[in-house]
Amino acid sequence: MAVYSMTGYASVQHTPASIEDNTSAPNVRLGLEIRAVNSRFLDLTCRLPDELRSQEPALRALLTQRLKRGKVEVRAAIDVDTSASLPQPTPALLQRMQSVQDLVQAWLPDAKGLSVADALRLAGGGNAVCVDWQDIVPQVADSAVQALIEARAREGERLAEMLQDRVQQLRTLATQAGPLVPQLVEQQRQRFLDRWQEAMGLTEGQVAPEAARERALSEATAFAIRIDVAEEITRLDSHLDEVERLLKKGGEIGKRLDFLIQEMHREANTLGSKSAALDLTRISVDMKVLIEQMREQVQNIE
Repeated sequence: MAVYSMTGYASVQHTPASIEDNTSAPNVRLGLEIRAVNSRFLDLTCRLPDELRSQEPALRALLTQRLKRGKVEVRAAIDVDTSASLPQPTPALLQRMQSVQDLVQAWLPDAKGLSVADALRLAGGGNAVCVDWQDIVPQVADSAVQALIEARAREGERLAEMLQDRVQQLRTLATQAGPLVPQLVEQQRQRFLDRWQEAMGLTEGQVAPEAARERALSEATAFAIRIDVAEEITRLDSHLDEVERLLKKGGEIGKRLDFLIQEMHREANTLGSKSAALDLTRISVDMKVLIEQMREQVQNIE
């Protein structure tokens, strides 16, 4: 199953047929576009003309069935190209318009006269194309939703590749961090022993050698426990394995990935807090940068 982004765009144009003569009606065109961005839940907004207002429940049902998350906006418009079928009013019709206008102005002296555009619109009113939008809108909407899903799948594939790249970089950093801890422990152990030798020289035998040496080794052991990051690295590796598994599985994985990113950030923070060397601090910072990059992209995954 593919990984889907919540970001996408789709637009479909459709020219319906007249139900009067079942012929093409080139002067009428339905345009439907869908825009989607990331959101925690599915948030639908429909902006429809009055002719399509009755189709909103069907549109919402379709979107709810096909999409799971995202802020989705649906816009529809009906375009009428009057230039393609410009009416030619007859003299009798024009005379009738003049008669009606005179009657109206007799009662309403302030009423404006008919313009050429008004006359053409009234002349074409009797030949208006009648379209059954109830059968057309679901088909157009289904095509638009399918195009949106395909666009989100393409964007999701790009996001998955980016996340896989960051996972590999994090694994490399974790591998670099592992050997640093034993080296630090050995260095600190030697420092404690050197301090023990120095303390024995200063006390001139006032402190038993065995007690001083035991104290030095005890401090070295406590230091080793304090800076041990093996547990954090193991958990980080486990989280990275789960991220890879989810990316291969696909589907609705955005919320699970978001939770894993939080856990990975916690492990990187702990690793940094336990750092006793500049190299380990650098690795922790690099890890947090990569994890933050992953967090930004995971917010867009459905």
